[in-house]
Amino acid sequence: MNNKVAIVTGGGGGIGLAIAKTFVQHNIHTIIIGRNQEKLQAACEQLGPLCHALSQDLGDLSSLPALVKKIIDTYGRIDILVNNAGIHQKKDFMEVTDEEFQRVLYTNVSAIFSLSREVVRYMEQAGSGVIINISSMAAQYGIPKVIAYTASKSAIEGMTRAMAVELSPKGIRVNCIAPGFIATDMSEKALNGDAARKQKVLSRTPMGRLGDPADIGDAALFLALEGAKYLTGVVLPVDGGNSIGF
Repeated sequence: MNNKVAIVTGGGGGIGLAIAKTFVQHNIHTIIIGRNQEKLQAACEQLGPLCHALSQDLGDLSSLPALVKKIIDTYGRIDILVNNAGIHQKKDFMEVTDEEFQRVLYTNVSAIFSLSREVVRYMEQAGSGVIINISSMAAQYGIPKVIAYTASKSAIEGMTRAMAVELSPKGIRVNCIAPGFIATDMSEKALNGDAARKQKVLSRTPMGRLGDPADIGDAALFLALEGAKYLTGVVLPVDGGNSIGF
């Protein structure tokens, strides 16, 4: 198989689907992974024969070595891993339970570490590869009511830098995208019904609007291909200027 092979977690909708769509449009075989088989299948029907679905709970860490081996056995290689899957929680700080906090960290951090480790075993043998982690504006500045999500995304940015330093000598580049407020179901849940919060988001975004999921897809494509061959350990805000807005 001459085409590159990519994995996009959480590829059944939102930002993950947009990244998968961009990859497929550029002839990259793209394996989307998630828990909802119906959403994954609908995405594959939309994106065509270069999109392949694997239903998997990434929180089942013990199953990840077999999952990655299955992909290697089927497609022969993994060139790109996009760690996009994650969960969000909007809740007052004092109301967040220990179990809720740990659940977000487990899904958003532990699963990314474990899947990346298993994929890197094969990338190291190939002497090349690209890992793209997805962070958030929550790791760029303080946002109320998302303490667990913020902790997880801050960890992802730290992991990106640590992974880049250790893996880049092996030919594996590791970068991170920090999306601003993008028009997805997740952002709608966070902003709808909270007019003051939405107005604050828009007022501090110099471009004055929410981003499009395709904007993240374009950034991921750039980081995945040769145009970014000397970039590693970068956290790239794709946010309409939100992170530097007043």
